[in-house]
Order: sequence, then C-alpha cells, then structure tokens
Amino acid sequence: MVRPQWIALLALSLVVAGLFAWLGQWQLGRAIDTAPLPPGATEEVRPLADVSEPGEYLPEPFVGQRVSVTGTWVPGDFIIVASRFNEGVEGYWVTGQLRISDTAPPTSIAVAVGWAPTQDAADAAAERLNADAAAGSAPMAIEGRLISDEGAVPPPSGADPQTLTRMSPAALLSRWSDTAGLEVYRSYIVAEVPQGGLDEIVSAPPEAGSAVNWLNIFYAAEWVIFAGFAFYLWYRLARDAWEKEVEDLEDARAASSD
Repeated sequence: MVRPQWIALLALSLVVAGLFAWLGQWQLGRAIDTAPLPPGATEEVRPLADVSEPGEYLPEPFVGQRVSVTGTWVPGDFIIVASRFNEGVEGYWVTGQLRISDTAPPTSIAVAVGWAPTQDAADAAAERLNADAAAGSAPMAIEGRLISDEGAVPPPSGADPQTLTRMSPAALLSRWSDTAGLEVYRSYIVAEVPQGGLDEIVSAPPEAGSAVNWLNIFYAAEWVIFAGFAFYLWYRLARDAWEKEVEDLEDARAASSD
C-alpha cells in the first residue's frame, strides 16, 4: 500500500472526497438559504419578475406565492390538462400561453385559467378562448399563485397519446406555437379569476414550512457517504492487490519446494 501507484490513488481519493465534502457543505447552506418566508408573505401579491426568472426552478419558499403579470394570450395555445381535482371533484384545467408584455427576448408563462367538470366543457372553453385571442385584445393583468412544474408523465394506458395529466410548462411548450427564441418560466400560474366561462380553480395558501429543508439535509448526508466510499474504494483496491501479491508469493514458494 506504500507503493507509488497506491499513494497516487490515495491522493486522488482525497481530492474526490474533498469535492464531495464541499458539495455536502453547499447542500447544508442551501438548507438554511431556503428557510420559509414570514407567515403571510405568500399572500402579498408581488410582480412575477421579483419572484422568479425564466428558465429557473422556483425556490421552495416561493411555491404558492401570489404574483401578478401583464401579457396577451397566444391564439391556438389553450390546451387542456386532465385529471385535475377541484375540491375533491375530478375534472379538467384549461391552460394558456401568456406572452408577457415588454420583454426582450420574448417571454411566456403557462397559466391555468380555469376548471371544467367535463371534457366537453373544457373543449368548448378552450375554443372560445382561442377565438378571443385570435380576434386580438389589449394586454391584461393576471394574478394568481405561482406553482412549480409538476413534471411530464406518459398518458394513461389506452388514452389519447396527446393527453396531459400533469401541469408541466415543459410539456406545454412542445405544443405551443410561435416559440422561436422564446424564453419560458419553469413554473406556472393558477389564475385567481377564471376566464372563458370556466370555474375558479381553488388554490389554498401554502402551509407554513419547516425552518429546516430536510431534502437538502438528505443530499448533504449522501455526499458524506460518497466521500467515505472514495476512501473505501481505495482501501479495497489496494488490499485486493496486496492479497493477490501474497497469494502469488505463497504459490511461488510452494512450487519451488516441490
């Protein structure tokens, strides 16, 4: 184990373990940085640009933050998301692409504009909203809660392949029009005032969070384990090589005695 190659491998293990330790410390810092906001802070309506930026993940303390933004609807981009529950009743959301005013490059955010109890009602509302957007309208102010991307999932077995069951701006972006050079928010807004004859989406204030972000604590513990594994891997490789050398010497002695 004191041979040059094993000393060099140990030095490499120290570097790797040091990197993992730094990542663990960074995760612990994140656990502190993401402490919850003061009680009631999410109920204060804030400009969207003050809370999040296009392309960024929504920080945990701001999930459910009430925000405001002004923009225009992009015609043809009102899309239905299925399996949405409103006060325990399953139904459908109608979502739209809101092109935010006065942004360069052009920037959009997905907005859930309302809830419908049936597919037919959702289809009719989407058709009305698309027609209104195509006719042209002045920019409008939208207020609502800012929510994190739920992540795209495949449609249920046997369903239409175009069926969406999760509210995912990334999945909606693939179906939007006029997206060349477009920047998009990863989060989405649940509008407080429904449109197109839809029902209001009931969106309760977020519950008060813990002062400790346990997910980041878990990640920090993982990095510590990885750092320990780097040393263990060096030890096993060196020990296996040493044991093989001992076996070879014993075999050589046995052969010479014969």
